[in-house]
Amino acid sequence: MCLAIPGKVIELDSQNALQAIVDVVGVRRKVDLGLLQDAPPVPGDWVLIHVGFAMSKISEADAADQMRTLTMLGEAEAAMQEVRGYGLENKQNEQQDQSVPRLKQ
Repeated sequence: MCLAIPGKVIELDSQNALQAIVDVVGVRRKVDLGLLQDAPPVPGDWVLIHVGFAMSKISEADAADQMRTLTMLGEAEAAMQEVRGYGLENKQNEQQDQSVPRLKQ
């Protein structure tokens, strides 16, 4: 199933106008805004995200409805796994993983 996950734009990337930091239920991730060039979002706007791309702007009420729908369909956890999978914390975890020696099995 394709998931469209609502997120709130927190800040725009100062070096790349087509990227933003978006908060999805407390998890922050970089999102590509390239598909919304005709009506670019600003901090505080809500967007629907699919595989790292903001697909459309939505209202806060629609964002809440979308999360309720995902929960009713049993897809809320899958949606959050996707968000975590592409989240900003992954870069920090990868850097930590590289600094920890691995045991040979």
